[in-house]
Amino acid sequence: MGRKELEKLLAETQKALEAAQARDRREARKAAERAAAEYGFSLNELDDENQNASKKSRGPKKPKNPSAPKYADPDDPSRTWTGKGRQPNWFRAAVEKGINPTSLEI
Repeated sequence: MGRKELEKLLAETQKALEAAQARDRREARKAAERAAAEYGFSLNELDDENQNASKKSRGPKKPKNPSAPKYADPDDPSRTWTGKGRQPNWFRAAVEKGINPTSLEI
C-alpha cells in the first residue's frame, strides 16, 4: 500500500472509531436511564444530587496560620525555629556543644 492509501485507510478507521464510540455512549446512556428508572429516578436527578454533594464536600479552605517561633539562635536572634520539622544547623550545633535546648527558647 502506498502512503496515500494508508492515510485514507487511517481516516476511515478514525471515523469508524468515532462512530462506534458515539454508539457505545448512546447505549450506555440508555442503560443508565433504564437503571435509574427502575428506582424511580431520572438520570438528571441523580446527576444533580452528585453535583450538590461534591459542592458541599469542597467547602472553603481555611488559611494556614504559620507557627510562632519557639527557639532563637543566641548568636543571631533573627534566626529562629518553630520546633517543627527539620532542626536548623545552628540549633543542632548548639545542642552538640552542650547547650540545653530549653535555654534556646524564646
